[in-house]
Amino acid sequence: MKKYSILIVEDHSLTRFGLRTAFESEKCFDKIFEASNAKSGIALAQKEAVDAVIMDLGLPDMNGIEATKIIKEKRPSTKVVVLSSHEQEEDVLKSLHNGANAYCTKDIEPDKLIDITKSVLEGAAWFDPKVAGYVLKAVGQSENTSNEIKAESAESVKTNDINLTTREKQVLALIVEGLTNNEIAQRLDVSINTTKAHVCNILQKLAVNDRTQAAIKALKDNLI
Repeated sequence: MKKYSILIVEDHSLTRFGLRTAFESEKCFDKIFEASNAKSGIALAQKEAVDAVIMDLGLPDMNGIEATKIIKEKRPSTKVVVLSSHEQEEDVLKSLHNGANAYCTKDIEPDKLIDITKSVLEGAAWFDPKVAGYVLKAVGQSENTSNEIKAESAESVKTNDINLTTREKQVLALIVEGLTNNEIAQRLDVSINTTKAHVCNILQKLAVNDRTQAAIKALKDNLI
């Protein structure tokens, strides 16, 4: 079993304790670090080279959105799962723009948060259904806004020019569902290398940089 290190950045000690307890129950998380503020979290994320960060937004010294940006700039491979009590459109879009891989609201069940974190570590992206509409709306307006999210390349390709094979459409549909490469391979009964090749082809044909942008474009342009 692959082991992961995780950092919980949360200023409320009781919430932080609850999150730590939940993640400690999963054997795949062998190192769990804690920080009560953004600056400590940024330092720990870099020093310990953690695989994932559970990031609160309402931190006392710096907004978690800015902390996410700094962490991703210093170590792009680190996955960031935003855990916030806020559902405002601005927070969601800025988090995505600054590199967040998932956006969860604080009423989420611990088991669900753990599952989402594991899927993000395997390459998936996830946004709470309550806020996913903001992301789609922003993409639809991306040509007339100040780039709230990085979807310029996706917008540059006309839908009619995209020639996805039947299998690529199946893979794209599963990406939209939030499945990882391993899960897609199992669902379609193909090898992981074949799945990776399909995903690579999809990203190239859609002219997008990652799975999140691919999923957004698929929904926006009715590609599946």
